[in-house]
Amino acid sequence: MLISKVSEKYDLSQDTLRYYERIGLIPRVNRNKSGIRDYTEEDCRWVEFIKCMRGVGLPIEMLIEYVGLFQQGDETVGPRKELLIEQRKQLVTRMDEMKTVLERLNDKIATYDQSIRRVEHTLN
Repeated sequence: MLISKVSEKYDLSQDTLRYYERIGLIPRVNRNKSGIRDYTEEDCRWVEFIKCMRGVGLPIEMLIEYVGLFQQGDETVGPRKELLIEQRKQLVTRMDEMKTVLERLNDKIATYDQSIRRVEHTLN
């Protein structure tokens, strides 16, 4: 699949895809006879995985480390799992923090709703 199609499919710019490849965030993409990137299904799975992980804020450095370990083979299964477990812990912490902020926002909005109802009641 050409880079333009991958870019469209995953809603990532072509520059972002090239950058991800250049820094080792996705494994090197094969090129066709004309030298144009030709993404395989496996390449697309990497793009989807990286987009998903970046979408929730996982650091590029950790993902580069993960991809590097993956490329070293099965002997790195343990360290890869540990990386993911640590990121999951951090994500759960962030989600808890976001839940607290969401509750606070909901309380504030409810307070404003009450104020608006009082004002509207007074005007009527």
